[in-house]
Amino acid sequence: MLASVAGAVAVVCTGVVCGVFVAVAVSVVPTLAALPPERYVEIHQRLGQGYHPLMPIVVLGGLLANLAAIPLAAGAAPRTAYATAVVALLGVQVVSHLRNERINRRVRAVRPLAVPASWPDPRPAWRGWHLVRTYFAVLALAADAIGLALLTTHG
Repeated sequence: MLASVAGAVAVVCTGVVCGVFVAVAVSVVPTLAALPPERYVEIHQRLGQGYHPLMPIVVLGGLLANLAAIPLAAGAAPRTAYATAVVALLGVQVVSHLRNERINRRVRAVRPLAVPASWPDPRPAWRGWHLVRTYFAVLALAADAIGLALLTTHG
């Protein structure tokens, strides 16, 4: 029973992360790419206010739920699925903190109405790293769904 609860919490957390990341990738990023630099900086700064600290907390919740599910799950297959999700969520964390968040800090340091003409546009790099962490989130969600399905059918 506890394994199922941990698995369900893991699915919910990774589902939220995956859903937000996919929505950002298919809607927000293309919108931001179409904006002039001044508007991009302004909107990027406003969007960031809504994601922090919620998204890091949800990712951490998914990571902790998966870590809890590993020893609680009966059998190698669901444990492997949850361990895969842990690795994928660590990938989300590493990319988020070492790539996207560093770019976010650079964007937050710019005043929207004072973007210099020589400002290096971070949007292509941010998009690329966001897609990497989105792939990690999709992998985590798939692994969690498989882990929970295995618990349900074999546990």
